[in-house]
Amino acid sequence: MSNEIIVNEGGGLIEAIRDKGVGEMLKPLIREIHLFDSYVAGTTHLEDASVLEELKPDDRLTLLREANKFDENAILLFTESKKKLGYVPEKDNVVFARLMDAGKMLAAKVRKIERKGSFCQISIGIYLVDF
Repeated sequence: MSNEIIVNEGGGLIEAIRDKGVGEMLKPLIREIHLFDSYVAGTTHLEDASVLEELKPDDRLTLLREANKFDENAILLFTESKKKLGYVPEKDNVVFARLMDAGKMLAAKVRKIERKGSFCQISIGIYLVDF
């Protein structure tokens, strides 16, 4: 048995990574594990409320830890277009903050949007992104 590394220039994995990138190659290996259902807090304090009009069920949300003097476990929620939507509620964020601080990747998905006058309640599912 040889200890040589053989590079297949005619295609295969190296060619696919070069063409599509590692991220695209890993997508089929990613699974999302549903952790919890919650809602978006802070939507009444948005600087740009137009984000609420753009939002639809099944939209994906990005979670980002925030240094916040009111809540040491604050987690921001952003839309796919990188607009601030609100926060994971303080009553629900402790475990998620610990997971994120430990390097785990979390995501959220809009489940339901209910408009009640000027108030908009956004139900979300929070997921652990696993490889």
